Amino acid sequence: MDKRSAGAFLSLRCRLGVFIGLLLLVLSFSAGCRPDLLSDRTAEEQIPPLTLDEQADRLVASMTTPEKVGQMVMIGIHGKQLDEDSRYMLRQFHIGGILLFDRNIESGDQLKSLTAQLQEYAQGKEAGQKLPLFIGLDEEGGRVSRGRAVIPAPLSEQEIGMGGDPAQAEESAGTTAAILQQYGIQVDFAPVADINGGDSRDYSGDAQTAAAFVSRAADGYEKAGMIYALKHFPGIGRSRVDSHREVSRVDVTEAGLEQEELVPFRAVIEHKSPENYFVLVSHLIYPALDAEHPASQSEAVMTGLLRKKLGFSGVVITDDLEMGAVANHAPYRELGKRAVQAGADMVLICHEYAHETDVYLGLLDAVKSGEISEERVNESVRRIVRMKLAHVL
Repeated sequence: MDKRSAGAFLSLRCRLGVFIGLLLLVLSFSAGCRPDLLSDRTAEEQIPPLTLDEQADRLVASMTTPEKVGQMVMIGIHGKQLDEDSRYMLRQFHIGGILLFDRNIESGDQLKSLTAQLQEYAQGKEAGQKLPLFIGLDEEGGRVSRGRAVIPAPLSEQEIGMGGDPAQAEESAGTTAAILQQYGIQVDFAPVADINGGDSRDYSGDAQTAAAFVSRAADGYEKAGMIYALKHFPGIGRSRVDSHREVSRVDVTEAGLEQEELVPFRAVIEHKSPENYFVLVSHLIYPALDAEHPASQSEAVMTGLLRKKLGFSGVVITDDLEMGAVANHAPYRELGKRAVQAGADMVLICHEYAHETDVYLGLLDAVKSGEISEERVNESVRRIVRMKLAHVL
């Protein structure tokens, strides 16, 4: 081999050695590092997403007691724009929901702006809430229709029921839901599931007929993704006294309730997912169940009947605590506390900021004193958070 050939051979060996060295380095890196990275990635991919319950548990665990109590309170506000009063309620008391009234509605653009402002402030830096608000409206149809200048009033339940076609209840609910949603409203406090004594708010005086219409209305809301509320548990059709003014007694046997009033409620409870709707509890006294307490303050009604007997595991909310049926008989600091002790998850108080403040502080004091346990609060807040995760987030 001449000198030129020998030099070329040595140069080739040198380059080949460098190449083999680099190859071994790459293989060593791959053997030592990449499997770990791939293993990590595989492990991450194998971790299943959190269930709704697990997400709810995490959120509840992250909340302070005042924040939890705030989630259990739904209030009304004054004015057509976010003002310092409503800011204060959201910031100071961590309020979980707002029910709107005619006093809050002037035009479509104004209503959209108001609901957006409420949500933005509630979850903003000052209020710092971890969840969006429930924003609701009573849009039953007929004479109970809010914001008529903006929201077309649906037919009353009585008019729909007289038409004889339950599909019309579904269509009306779906149409109403779509209109409310475009204004940032996620909860319609309807349908009325009572059996009427000639009241335009109810579908029918026949239990099975009312159940068919209520069930189809529930279908309409659910297909639109709207939270709804069955009311007024366990049924106020027999009452002849307006609960806004005073309490009254419904003298019906437990068997009578089973055969009549409870039929529309059971039709939904047995067939619908509990995170899709509230059950709103009335302020009437049902002596066959509890001769002393209005339903919204009665453990026999909310826990014994609604939870245990009918098996409802969703959010139970009271009717407005400023109604005379309860407000005439106890201080506001007691009303909210008694409702939760009896089984309510949320209390509704709609008009005066002073009364709303008293209800919140009464609940908070009861938790701090141990009259209501932290675990009892967690049970309610978990249900509320599940509903918000399913519909509002």
